[in-house]
Amino acid sequence: MTELVLVRHGETVWHDGNRYAGRTDVALTDHGRRQAEVLGGWSATAELDAVWVSPLSRARETAEPVARATGLDPHVDERIVELDFGRGEGLTAEEMNRDFPEARAAFVDDPVTHYLPGGEDPVLAVKRMTGYATDIVREHPDGRVLVVGHSTAHRLLLCHLLGLPLRSYRSVFPVFRNCAITTVRWDGTGQAALLEFNTPVQY
Repeated sequence: MTELVLVRHGETVWHDGNRYAGRTDVALTDHGRRQAEVLGGWSATAELDAVWVSPLSRARETAEPVARATGLDPHVDERIVELDFGRGEGLTAEEMNRDFPEARAAFVDDPVTHYLPGGEDPVLAVKRMTGYATDIVREHPDGRVLVVGHSTAHRLLLCHLLGLPLRSYRSVFPVFRNCAITTVRWDGTGQAALLEFNTPVQY
Protein backbone atom coordinates (compact mmCIF):
# COMPACT_ATOMS: atom_id res chain seq x y z
CA MET A 1 0.00 0.00 0.00
CA THR A 2 1.21 3.48 -0.88
CA GLU A 3 0.49 6.52 1.27
CA LEU A 4 -0.58 9.56 -0.72
CA VAL A 5 -0.11 12.70 1.37
CA LEU A 6 -2.34 15.31 -0.25
CA VAL A 7 -1.51 18.94 0.54
CA ARG A 8 -3.12 22.08 -0.78
CA HIS A 9 -0.73 24.92 -1.63
CA GLY A 10 -0.24 27.86 0.72
CA GLU A 11 -2.57 30.84 0.97
CA THR A 12 -2.80 32.96 -2.20
CA VAL A 13 -3.63 36.58 -2.95
CA TRP A 14 -7.16 35.44 -3.90
CA HIS A 15 -7.78 33.85 -0.50
CA ASP A 16 -9.67 36.91 0.72
CA GLY A 17 -13.23 36.60 -0.50
CA ASN A 18 -12.59 32.99 -1.56
CA ARG A 19 -12.08 33.84 -5.22
CA TYR A 20 -12.07 30.78 -7.46
CA ALA A 21 -8.51 30.17 -8.63
CA GLY A 22 -8.47 27.26 -11.03
CA ARG A 23 -5.95 27.50 -13.84
CA THR A 24 -5.24 31.16 -13.09
CA ASP A 25 -1.65 31.35 -11.87
CA VAL A 26 -2.06 33.46 -8.73
CA ALA A 27 0.77 34.13 -6.29
CA LEU A 28 1.21 33.11 -2.67
CA THR A 29 0.84 35.71 0.05
CA ASP A 30 3.56 36.23 2.67
CA HIS A 31 1.43 34.09 4.98
CA GLY A 32 1.26 31.41 2.30
CA ARG A 33 5.04 31.39 2.02
CA ARG A 34 5.30 31.02 5.81
CA GLN A 35 2.88 28.08 5.63
CA ALA A 36 5.14 26.52 3.02
CA GLU A 37 8.17 26.94 5.28
CA VAL A 38 6.34 25.16 8.11
CA LEU A 39 5.45 22.38 5.67
CA GLY A 40 9.13 22.15 4.81
CA GLY A 41 10.02 21.78 8.47
CA TRP A 42 7.46 19.01 8.86
CA SER A 43 8.77 17.19 5.79
CA ALA A 44 12.30 16.87 7.19
CA THR A 45 11.14 14.02 9.45
CA ALA A 46 8.12 12.80 7.45
CA GLU A 47 10.03 9.97 5.74
CA LEU A 48 8.83 10.90 2.25
CA ASP A 49 9.92 8.89 -0.74
CA ALA A 50 8.95 11.44 -3.39
CA VAL A 51 7.28 14.80 -3.97
CA TRP A 52 4.85 15.34 -6.84
CA VAL A 53 3.52 18.79 -7.60
CA SER A 54 1.11 20.72 -9.80
CA PRO A 55 2.72 22.93 -12.46
CA LEU A 56 1.02 26.09 -11.15
CA SER A 57 3.44 28.42 -9.37
CA ARG A 58 1.49 28.50 -6.08
CA ALA A 59 2.00 24.74 -5.76
CA ARG A 60 5.61 24.71 -6.97
CA GLU A 61 6.54 27.51 -4.56
CA THR A 62 4.85 25.63 -1.71
CA ALA A 63 6.97 22.58 -2.52
CA GLU A 64 10.29 24.46 -2.55
CA PRO A 65 10.92 24.33 1.24
CA VAL A 66 10.07 20.61 1.15
CA ALA A 67 12.68 20.06 -1.56
CA ARG A 68 15.30 21.91 0.50
CA ALA A 69 14.47 19.98 3.67
CA THR A 70 14.32 16.52 2.11
CA GLY A 71 16.68 16.72 -0.83
CA LEU A 72 13.89 15.34 -3.03
CA ASP A 73 13.50 16.85 -6.49
CA PRO A 74 9.80 17.68 -7.00
CA HIS A 75 8.20 15.84 -9.92
CA VAL A 76 5.97 18.32 -11.76
CA ASP A 77 2.94 16.62 -13.29
CA GLU A 78 0.32 18.42 -15.40
CA ARG A 79 -2.38 16.02 -14.20
CA ILE A 80 -2.24 17.46 -10.67
CA VAL A 81 -3.35 20.90 -11.88
CA GLU A 82 -6.55 22.44 -10.49
CA LEU A 83 -9.83 22.31 -12.39
CA ASP A 84 -10.58 25.07 -14.86
CA PHE A 85 -13.53 27.00 -13.42
CA GLY A 86 -14.46 28.68 -16.69
CA ARG A 87 -16.54 31.82 -16.17
CA GLY A 88 -16.06 31.40 -12.43
CA GLU A 89 -12.31 32.06 -12.57
CA GLY A 90 -11.41 34.99 -10.33
CA LEU A 91 -14.93 35.45 -9.02
CA THR A 92 -16.44 35.04 -5.56
CA ALA A 93 -19.65 33.10 -4.97
CA GLU A 94 -21.51 36.40 -4.60
CA GLU A 95 -20.20 37.66 -7.95
CA MET A 96 -21.24 34.42 -9.65
CA ASN A 97 -24.72 34.73 -8.14
CA ARG A 98 -24.88 38.17 -9.72
CA ASP A 99 -23.42 37.30 -13.12
CA PHE A 100 -24.98 33.88 -13.80
CA PRO A 101 -27.41 33.07 -10.95
CA GLU A 102 -29.14 30.08 -12.54
CA ALA A 103 -25.91 28.32 -13.46
CA ARG A 104 -24.47 29.03 -10.02
CA ALA A 105 -27.56 27.60 -8.30
CA ALA A 106 -27.36 24.46 -10.44
CA PHE A 107 -23.66 24.14 -9.54
CA VAL A 108 -24.40 24.39 -5.82
CA ASP A 109 -27.05 21.67 -6.18
CA ASP A 110 -24.81 19.30 -8.19
CA PRO A 111 -21.30 20.60 -8.98
CA VAL A 112 -20.47 17.59 -11.13
CA THR A 113 -23.47 17.41 -13.47
CA HIS A 114 -23.72 21.22 -13.57
CA TYR A 115 -20.11 22.36 -13.33
CA LEU A 116 -19.41 26.07 -13.82
CA PRO A 117 -20.04 27.47 -17.33
CA GLY A 118 -17.04 27.00 -19.59
CA GLY A 119 -15.24 24.99 -16.92
CA GLU A 120 -13.73 21.53 -16.81
CA ASP A 121 -15.93 18.46 -16.47
CA PRO A 122 -15.10 16.98 -13.02
CA VAL A 123 -15.66 13.43 -14.32
CA LEU A 124 -12.89 13.92 -16.88
CA ALA A 125 -10.73 15.65 -14.26
CA VAL A 126 -10.98 12.62 -11.98
CA LYS A 127 -9.67 10.41 -14.78
CA ARG A 128 -6.49 12.47 -15.12
CA MET A 129 -6.05 12.63 -11.34
CA THR A 130 -6.52 8.90 -10.94
CA GLY A 131 -3.89 8.51 -13.64
CA TYR A 132 -1.20 10.30 -11.67
CA ALA A 133 -2.20 8.55 -8.44
CA THR A 134 -1.93 5.17 -10.16
CA ASP A 135 1.51 6.09 -11.48
CA ILE A 136 2.64 7.07 -7.98
CA VAL A 137 1.52 3.72 -6.58
CA ARG A 138 3.27 1.91 -9.41
CA GLU A 139 6.52 3.83 -8.94
CA HIS A 140 6.47 3.87 -5.12
CA PRO A 141 4.83 0.67 -3.84
CA ASP A 142 4.73 0.79 -0.03
CA GLY A 143 6.13 4.33 -0.25
CA ARG A 144 4.99 7.68 1.14
CA VAL A 145 4.55 10.41 -1.45
CA LEU A 146 3.67 14.06 -0.93
CA VAL A 147 1.34 15.54 -3.58
CA VAL A 148 1.20 19.35 -3.52
CA GLY A 149 -1.88 20.40 -5.43
CA HIS A 150 -5.25 22.08 -5.13
CA SER A 151 -8.46 22.02 -3.14
CA THR A 152 -11.09 20.93 -5.67
CA ALA A 153 -8.81 18.47 -7.44
CA HIS A 154 -7.82 16.83 -4.16
CA ARG A 155 -11.44 16.63 -2.93
CA LEU A 156 -12.63 15.00 -6.14
CA LEU A 157 -9.79 12.49 -6.02
CA LEU A 158 -10.62 11.67 -2.40
CA CYS A 159 -14.28 11.02 -3.25
CA HIS A 160 -13.26 8.74 -6.09
CA LEU A 161 -10.70 6.75 -4.08
CA LEU A 162 -13.03 6.38 -1.08
CA GLY A 163 -16.03 5.34 -3.16
CA LEU A 164 -18.07 8.46 -2.38
CA PRO A 165 -20.37 10.20 -4.90
CA LEU A 166 -18.37 12.82 -6.79
CA ARG A 167 -21.25 15.29 -6.51
CA SER A 168 -20.72 15.27 -2.72
CA TYR A 169 -17.20 16.65 -2.77
CA ARG A 170 -18.27 20.12 -1.61
CA SER A 171 -20.44 18.82 1.25
CA VAL A 172 -18.36 15.86 2.46
CA PHE A 173 -15.08 17.80 2.26
CA PRO A 174 -16.19 21.44 2.59
CA VAL A 175 -12.72 22.78 3.41
CA PHE A 176 -9.27 21.65 2.31
CA ARG A 177 -6.99 23.83 4.44
CA ASN A 178 -3.82 25.36 3.06
CA CYS A 179 -0.75 23.24 3.83
CA ALA A 180 -2.64 20.82 6.09
CA ILE A 181 -2.03 17.08 5.81
CA THR A 182 -4.52 14.61 4.32
CA THR A 183 -3.30 11.04 3.93
CA VAL A 184 -4.88 8.13 2.09
CA ARG A 185 -3.51 4.60 1.75
CA TRP A 186 -4.13 2.97 -1.63
CA ASP A 187 -2.93 -0.06 -3.56
CA GLY A 188 -3.86 1.33 -6.98
CA THR A 189 -6.88 -0.90 -7.52
CA GLY A 190 -9.40 -1.09 -4.68
CA GLN A 191 -10.96 1.40 -2.32
CA ALA A 192 -8.56 3.60 -0.37
CA ALA A 193 -8.38 4.13 3.39
CA LEU A 194 -8.43 7.67 4.78
CA LEU A 195 -5.80 7.93 7.53
CA GLU A 196 -6.08 11.64 8.32
CA PHE A 197 -7.80 14.73 6.99
CA ASN A 198 -6.83 18.40 7.35
CA THR A 199 -4.26 17.70 10.07
CA PRO A 200 -2.40 20.93 10.95
CA VAL A 201 1.30 20.80 10.14
CA GLN A 202 3.61 20.66 13.14
CA TYR A 203 7.32 20.12 13.57
